[in-house]
Amino acid sequence: MNFQDCREHCLMQLQSTEDFPFGPDIYVYKVVGKIFAILSETAGMARVNLKCDPQEALMLRDIFPAITPGYHMNKQHWNTLQLDGSVPENEIKRQIENSFQLVVKSLPKARRPQLAG
Repeated sequence: MNFQDCREHCLMQLQSTEDFPFGPDIYVYKVVGKIFAILSETAGMARVNLKCDPQEALMLRDIFPAITPGYHMNKQHWNTLQLDGSVPENEIKRQIENSFQLVVKSLPKARRPQLAG
C-alpha cells in the first residue's frame, strides 16, 4: 500500500475527515473530531500512525518489523506502520478499520448515532 492508497482508505471510513493541524505535510484523519490515523511521508517513505489495542499492538510489532511503537504517540495504544510493502495491503486496511472502530467505541453514546447510516 502506498501513500495515496492509505489516504483513500482512511477517507473511506464513515464520516472520516482529513485535517492538517500539524502542518501541510501531516495528514490527520478524524471521526467526530477524534484522531484515528496520522499519515506522513518523509524522504520518500510513507508512514501511518494507527490506534491499536495494547496486546494486539505488541503482537503486530513482533510479526512485522515495519510496525513500531507509535511515533510521537502513546506507545502503548498506537503503532507506526512503514508503508514499504512488507505489510500486506489487507492487513494495513484491517488496522485502519480497527483504529477507526476503537475511536468510535470511545465516543460518548450520544455522539455514536451520528455514525449510523
